[in-house]
Amino acid sequence: MKIYTKTGDEGATALYGGERVPKDSFRVRAYGSVDEANAALGMVRSQLEDLEIDDHLAEIQNTLFDLGADLATPLDSKYRDKVEPITKEDSLRLEQLIDYYEEDMQPLKNFILPGGHPAAAALHLARTVARRAEREVVSLASQESINKETMIYLNRLSDLLFVLARVVNMQHGVSEVRWQVKARQKT
Repeated sequence: MKIYTKTGDEGATALYGGERVPKDSFRVRAYGSVDEANAALGMVRSQLEDLEIDDHLAEIQNTLFDLGADLATPLDSKYRDKVEPITKEDSLRLEQLIDYYEEDMQPLKNFILPGGHPAAAALHLARTVARRAEREVVSLASQESINKETMIYLNRLSDLLFVLARVVNMQHGVSEVRWQVKARQKT
């Protein structure tokens, strides 16, 4: 099987089931950003030393493929029954992970700058991509009916990635850098 099909050369792509849509449609933007978040997690995993976090991120990457398929398949598609939709339980799983990892962390009293250990910085980047994916899904939801659980999952995912970035920095003894509000001169 060839990797290129030439069917998208005119700016259209196929949804699951064959319906052709423009590559810049809300739906394609949404699942494209989810794919980008998944790739960012792959970059994170290539830098991680913590096998437990790596296992959790592997699980999340698989769920993001399900989420992408959920978004790529309109609710009224005859192929909808072939998709494993995102459920409330998927988001609850992320909440459990957030609670687990926050147990030993000091609560934040200030905003912090993204960065630190390379894996933590990559987690922050993945978090921002997940936030963009969430915004794209919100835009899609304003135009078409979708599984609303996809938005909730992406919201929780970005929260978890923030917590994991803090955990990785803590594991490596890297201090968090607090945001310093720029002093404003009065004129």
